[in-house]
Amino acid sequence: MLKLARYLKLYKKEAIIGPIAKLTEAVFELLVPYIMSKLIDIGIGNHDRDYILRTGGLLFLLGALGLSFALICQYFASKASQGIGTALRNDLFRHINTLSAAEIDKIGSSSLITRLNSDVNQIQLAVAMLIRLAVRAPFLIIGSSIAAMLIDLKLSIIFLITSPLLAFVLYEVMKHSVPFYKTIQSKLDRVSLLTKEGLSGARVIRAFSKQEYEENRFNQTSDELSDISMQVGKISALLSPLTFLIMNTAVIFILWFGGKRVYSGNFTQGEIIAFINYITSIMLTMVVLANIIVIFTKASASAGRINEVFDLSPSVTEKTKEDIETDENAPIIEFRNVSFKYSKESEPVLEDISFSINKGEKVGIIGGTGSGKSSVLNLIPRYYDPVSGCVLIKGRDVKDYSFRQLRKTVLTVEQKTVLLSGTIRDNVRIADKNLTDEEIYEALEISQAKEFVDKTENGLDYFIEQGGQNLSGGQKQRLAIARAVAPKPEILILDDSSSALDFATEAKLRNAISTRLEKTTVITATQRVGCIMHCDNIIVIDDGKIVAQGKHDELYKGCEVYREICLSQLKGKEELK
Repeated sequence: MLKLARYLKLYKKEAIIGPIAKLTEAVFELLVPYIMSKLIDIGIGNHDRDYILRTGGLLFLLGALGLSFALICQYFASKASQGIGTALRNDLFRHINTLSAAEIDKIGSSSLITRLNSDVNQIQLAVAMLIRLAVRAPFLIIGSSIAAMLIDLKLSIIFLITSPLLAFVLYEVMKHSVPFYKTIQSKLDRVSLLTKEGLSGARVIRAFSKQEYEENRFNQTSDELSDISMQVGKISALLSPLTFLIMNTAVIFILWFGGKRVYSGNFTQGEIIAFINYITSIMLTMVVLANIIVIFTKASASAGRINEVFDLSPSVTEKTKEDIETDENAPIIEFRNVSFKYSKESEPVLEDISFSINKGEKVGIIGGTGSGKSSVLNLIPRYYDPVSGCVLIKGRDVKDYSFRQLRKTVLTVEQKTVLLSGTIRDNVRIADKNLTDEEIYEALEISQAKEFVDKTENGLDYFIEQGGQNLSGGQKQRLAIARAVAPKPEILILDDSSSALDFATEAKLRNAISTRLEKTTVITATQRVGCIMHCDNIIVIDDGKIVAQGKHDELYKGCEVYREICLSQLKGKEELK
């Protein structure tokens, strides 16, 4: 919590005025029982109508002033809590965007969403309670205690006995309930994950008739969350009846012994009413204080989860934000003895990878599932950094580039197509907002997407729904390719990005890329021989190692791994064409 206290500095005025206003309201609240006792003893006791009207008017004034100050406090508390929540959420989102893929993989996107929403909401609630009640509650307890002792010190012994008992009940309830709150947040992460999977994979789930299985999986996690919440609820449910039992028992004893003192003439009726009000105020405020502690405990657990994200430093950082000079005569891409693994504990994914690619070459990377093709490609735009060795672009280590320069040079079309909600025009020119419609149409022609775009109702203004749900898989892939080729990058990476295309469309795409992107270096990773057999160079990867590289004919004759892939996909002598 202390690490996040810096956000209170953004709302110093609200953090000062709010508690002062609430403190003022508490002062008025402490005066009410005293004035009420005088109203009973003097006004009602002496049948003094004028005194009753004056005192009643004073009580009304105190109530109105108390309400005014309470509203002032509520306004500033809301302003501060919502403002701090917004600032925290923005900073957290900004920090998440600085993290590399490794850190995001470590925490998980569903957990990050929960921390951005649920955990930040807990911080907002804690800030509001801090301003509204953190000062008021202790002040009322101390003030009421002093006022009660001033009225009758002997009768206060009842309060001195019951208060520790009440404190013990509060402590026991909190001790058994607080540990569950962090578990609840973790279960919320799991619920978010299953919700995300269920919604994003709805078509797959229905296609395999797995609705019941997914419902059971979700229900199981939801039931676990419900069970934990019910355990906390059952423990917390003891708080009110036990506190009110203690409080009402104290009131009975006060009435019993106070009544005797009134009968003996040592105590007035007004004083006993005031005394009961002060004691009730103390005990109710202690319950409120316990709830505040619970809220702060929840917020503390949430703050720990938020700080866990803030404490993460990106493993991939840029040395400079300025463009660097490059060697145009050097290979456009070069891997030098590169090894890589996704985490310190995991097994190496790539081992001693070395190859070079010249400018304008069309290169294919092929291998079985899990061979390491995508891992090689992810190192070029620096989504990850190698464990050893280096990756160079135009003779300079990719670590020397600014992200802006590197990602402008290298554009990637991922295996999983991701389109943003918006028009086709907005999606295609995401890398360059200054692209004209002519340039967009040129990119659509290269990616073979122009034909279906022209058939839509609004052309480039056709609205793509979330995740591209109103497009087929092939249409999404072609738009993703158009998005990458539109800015005409120097290096284009296609990571199995034509898997949803038919063979005829794929052939047209390859031909368009070869003829219209002559100066662009294109790297295609795939499991389909037909996609890369005409490439200038083919790199064969098996189990994280390069086993061979060369042209199709050479590899078919000299590389057993490549020949097996060819024979499994091509009939007769098609592999030699």
